Amino acid sequence: MMAFTQRGVELAVDLAGALRRAGDEVVVCGTGAHVTHAGVRACTSLADWCSLAFARADALLFVGACGIAVRAIAPHVRDKFCDPAVVCVDEAATFAVPLLGGHVAGANDLARRVADACGAQAVVTTATDVRGVFAFDAWAAAQGVAVLDRAAAKEVSATLLAGGRVGLACDVAVDGPLPVGVVTGAEAEDCEVGVCVTLDVRRKPFARTLRLVPRVVVVGVGCRRGVDAQVIGAAVNASLDEAHVPVQAVCALATIDRKADEPGLRELAAWHGWELRTFRAERLRAVPGDFAESAFVREQVGVGNVCERAACATGAQLLLGKRSQAGVTVAIAATEPHVTFASETEEP
Repeated sequence: MMAFTQRGVELAVDLAGALRRAGDEVVVCGTGAHVTHAGVRACTSLADWCSLAFARADALLFVGACGIAVRAIAPHVRDKFCDPAVVCVDEAATFAVPLLGGHVAGANDLARRVADACGAQAVVTTATDVRGVFAFDAWAAAQGVAVLDRAAAKEVSATLLAGGRVGLACDVAVDGPLPVGVVTGAEAEDCEVGVCVTLDVRRKPFARTLRLVPRVVVVGVGCRRGVDAQVIGAAVNASLDEAHVPVQAVCALATIDRKADEPGLRELAAWHGWELRTFRAERLRAVPGDFAESAFVREQVGVGNVCERAACATGAQLLLGKRSQAGVTVAIAATEPHVTFASETEEP
């Protein structure tokens, strides 16, 4: 959070308290001459702060003029699916304006929360919100599913805004009443535009299909010491391709605890933002199932299979068994995905 005046810093401190009480991690910064509160970091370069925050933070909150915020973030804006949320609130706490990432990054919701905390009015301008039309990109973000087809996402929104019908095909468990304009089953067969919730990149049930991918895939990995992250990544990608699973579906890597400090694994996980989960050999041996065992691996690490057992130790079920490439073994598993429309379609 960045503020530029004494009054702005005071509001920022109050907002930070409210957001922290809701469970958010907040860092408050202010321009040097106006930093008089404990816990507020002095900032000498807005450009440097914005560059760092844009790369690392989930959201940026400016307390001040929208023009300052727009100029600060302009060099860093890339894509709605990867940019952080950006919200600006004036120092009189009159308006809270989402400037960037309204749906996918959650800026609209953040602006509403900020407005509730300080008595401001949230100024939301996205068409689906203004018109009360269901927004699949916002729903996807809330459900923890990735958007694969960006052009199709625009077509889905445009169809719903025009009063048309959008088909829905789900390869996963789904509950709750469907949003207005969204149809499934026989009704969806004539839809040119539709949404498919799936783990299979080959699925395209509509002429223009928006594929949404649940992040429920765990990649089990075993490797020799010192294997480079790029080599591990290539082996992982090869297995994902064979399983027809997009990389966006992956949420974690899993391996034996002896590999917890393996630089290549840690680098690959950090690069993708994946959790790195590790298990002791005795835990892996206790995982039920029929796995491709190796006497050599058992002798080295105390368990005859690392990749398959580690993937399944997370509670996931195998999609693709052990594959070997360049000193790396990989298995693909997934937990049972589930999505719901219940909270999105309830009447106020």
